[in-house]
Amino acid sequence: MKFIVSSSHLLKQLQVLGGVINSNNTLPILDNFLFELSENQLKASASDLETTMSAIVNVESTDTASIAINARLLLDTLKTFPDQPLTFKTEGENTIEISSEQGKYDMAFYNGDEFPKTIELPSPSSTEVPAHVLSTAISKTIFATGNDDLRPVMSGVFFQFSSKDLTFVATDAHKLVKYTRKDVSADKSAEFIMPKKPLNLLKGILGGAEDNVTIEYNDTNAKFTFDNIVLVCRLIDGKYPNYEAVIPKENPNKLTVDRASFLNSVRRVSIFSSKTTHQIRLKMAGTELNISAEDLDYANKADERLSCDYQGDDMQIGFNSRFLSEMLNNLNANDVQLEMSLPNRAGILTPIDGTEEGEHVTMLVMPVMLNG
Repeated sequence: MKFIVSSSHLLKQLQVLGGVINSNNTLPILDNFLFELSENQLKASASDLETTMSAIVNVESTDTASIAINARLLLDTLKTFPDQPLTFKTEGENTIEISSEQGKYDMAFYNGDEFPKTIELPSPSSTEVPAHVLSTAISKTIFATGNDDLRPVMSGVFFQFSSKDLTFVATDAHKLVKYTRKDVSADKSAEFIMPKKPLNLLKGILGGAEDNVTIEYNDTNAKFTFDNIVLVCRLIDGKYPNYEAVIPKENPNKLTVDRASFLNSVRRVSIFSSKTTHQIRLKMAGTELNISAEDLDYANKADERLSCDYQGDDMQIGFNSRFLSEMLNNLNANDVQLEMSLPNRAGILTPIDGTEEGEHVTMLVMPVMLNG
């Protein structure tokens, strides 16, 4: 087996795949990249059994072969080269020699047949989504997923496809994000829960993708294909909670405020909040929003005023400042609206501007009980 490839091009593709590999694998073969060579194309893959990702790299070769090479060793070596052609050539039963302008390097390799086979999806359903839409949907929702091992369904993002729109939902029971695209739809209705790890991998590489992403799915797996990349992952098994039931419909109290000012105030004031509850207090009356926090254990206290547009009864409500700032940080709007009904009911945060045609973002944050 012999092939010639650009060092920087190979490194770029392998760094993307490297995100799949766990630091401590149960099977030693999973510490490797699988290289499948068929003439002028090299298919490189990485897997953790749950998620498998592969990329096609153009090379110069006339051979066909399949080997597995240690990922860490190869990445560390490639990072040190300036851009140049590298020649990979197998020597004997288990050594591959890499030749560069600087010298030669020998690495052990394993038989490619030992590497786990990529899961095939028999007769899957399929939907095409523009890359930037999927990238935005993941970015807007993934921060709201939970980390509770006892509720695995909440640790992923819920994909809900219909002939009218696509909806992506994430919640950890304290906060919830619902992201809808009316300008994209699927041929038929489908629902599945995507795990966080493959979504983070997609989020990292979709930004530069030009084309549409083809999403194929069945009851157990999903497959994402775009540019020269294919990602297959196992879906989270279980039924997603009825999120529509927790979004309050009647919210007569509406606060409109500049997002950046609100976010900066929340961040500043929260420094003075209790380190266990991270509680801040919002007090609304007329055109004034008062944001305050107090840490009784250390006698720390902060109080800020912001001008706003508030329609509704004067009220006070408490929120966890970390959740609120995360949400404000994930909105691109200049102005946001916070809708509330009662101090013990969830607040609904929506952007007033900055959204694309057909794009709808709804964020829900649960209140915390105010002391005194």
